Amino acid sequence: MTLVLASASPRRQELLSNAGIAYEVMAADVDESVLAGETARACAERLAREKAMAVGKKRPEDWVLGADTVVVVSGQILGKPSDAEDARRMLRMLAGRTHEVITGVCLVGPGKTVDTQSEVTVVEMAAISEDEIAAYAESGEPMDKAGAYAIQGRASRWIPRIEGDYSNVVGLPVALVWRMIQLGLGSQQR
Repeated sequence: MTLVLASASPRRQELLSNAGIAYEVMAADVDESVLAGETARACAERLAREKAMAVGKKRPEDWVLGADTVVVVSGQILGKPSDAEDARRMLRMLAGRTHEVITGVCLVGPGKTVDTQSEVTVVEMAAISEDEIAAYAESGEPMDKAGAYAIQGRASRWIPRIEGDYSNVVGLPVALVWRMIQLGLGSQQR
């Protein structure tokens, strides 16, 4: 079995490697806009499915894993910031509050077997001063991350508590992905 990761995310690649899951990378190019009226979970799952299906068309004999992560605070979906000012806006929204990180994952197999699921982790972020927010935004670290922070990076100092899967907050719920892969392989062997 060849697993193809439909993402160029170095964090997702590192998580798969650390878990001992062999993969190849073929990034998908899809519009990550939120649709009108779409819930955060539906958005994350739809985008994961679109990424997996786009790469699956090019790799029909392989298993393809698509993923998309969104952050939700007070019902508002936060994707990746467009610039440093947008990162500062997002961090102000998250500071001193609890939010959810939702990652949709889709596994597309040979014969177009499709399994789409998602993981939700609750994250508490401490209060952050305006100076800390500005310095962090200017560091560049938030720029390609949903919610404008990296729990595995500098922002870890502001995260006193999470409830759920840590790897999900990094960008890929590894335990869920492993279960999906095992179920997918099992269905192929019947």
